[in-house]
Amino acid sequence: MPERAAPPLDLASYMAERGRLVDAALAAAVPPADALPAPLHAAMRYSLFAGSKRLRPILVLASAEAVGGQPDAVLSTACAVELIHTYSLIHDDLPSMDDSATRRGQPTCHVAFGEALAVLAGDALHALAFELLAETARSAGLGRTVQVIEEVAAAIGTQGMVGGQVLDLLAERRPELAHLGRWPEVPSEGVYRIHRWKTAALIRASVRAGAILAGADPEPLRALSTYGEHLGLAFQVVDDILDETGTSAVLGKDARADAARAKLTFPAAYGVAESRSIAGIETERAIAALAGWGPRAGVLVELARALLVREA
Repeated sequence: MPERAAPPLDLASYMAERGRLVDAALAAAVPPADALPAPLHAAMRYSLFAGSKRLRPILVLASAEAVGGQPDAVLSTACAVELIHTYSLIHDDLPSMDDSATRRGQPTCHVAFGEALAVLAGDALHALAFELLAETARSAGLGRTVQVIEEVAAAIGTQGMVGGQVLDLLAERRPELAHLGRWPEVPSEGVYRIHRWKTAALIRASVRAGAILAGADPEPLRALSTYGEHLGLAFQVVDDILDETGTSAVLGKDARADAARAKLTFPAAYGVAESRSIAGIETERAIAALAGWGPRAGVLVELARALLVREA
């Protein structure tokens, strides 16, 4: 008998199901809002369950599945990268950073809980993330787990998320940072570096983490790494475009905030039309990295396409 064709991929259903899986695991991992110290746990949960798409943890799960792994075996790491992402948003919104009043349609953590608790909630989420990363050793083994911890730590360090945030601040040419010098001198070079470090590094690490924990061979891991690099850059370019062209009601945060702060974004460096082209090119490069993978890469391919045309 001829083989049956694989059923068409329902990306929305996949994302919703995997999102529920991640949400349940996160709810179990973070102490209840009334556990001592209650204000800290309430602030952590407030930001963590504010309506995230759970992109990064879903990438961990999907990349593991693409190389034959099981979602449950990498769930702790999937939750860990979401904790890290949430901590970064809390700190990014602080008055000393972007000074944002809303995030995902509700007051930001420091507006709701005060700056001190917001800083500490971010710190606590960061610490808990590495607890969960260490837990993965029980299902994936010590060697793979240590590799993933190293990669995630590097992705959020001085040449990753945190370093990218510093370059972002310097590119704004804030008066209080004038004595440190200016970055970058060449806008096109600078905007690529900022985005690759600040956003794409953790997305790439999320893709690699799931594959590593699932025991991916070197060649598939290289392909997934390329996919993650280009997907991460495309994601942030689209984010920049939406800030320029979207509405506050749809975005769940202040639109045109980047322009108001004179941030170095892709639309600022290239204009909206050229930025759309760059996002499309990066998306196609991500998809091309998985050419020949067939149905096992279906989720990753369709997710890249969906992120390119998202409205929020």
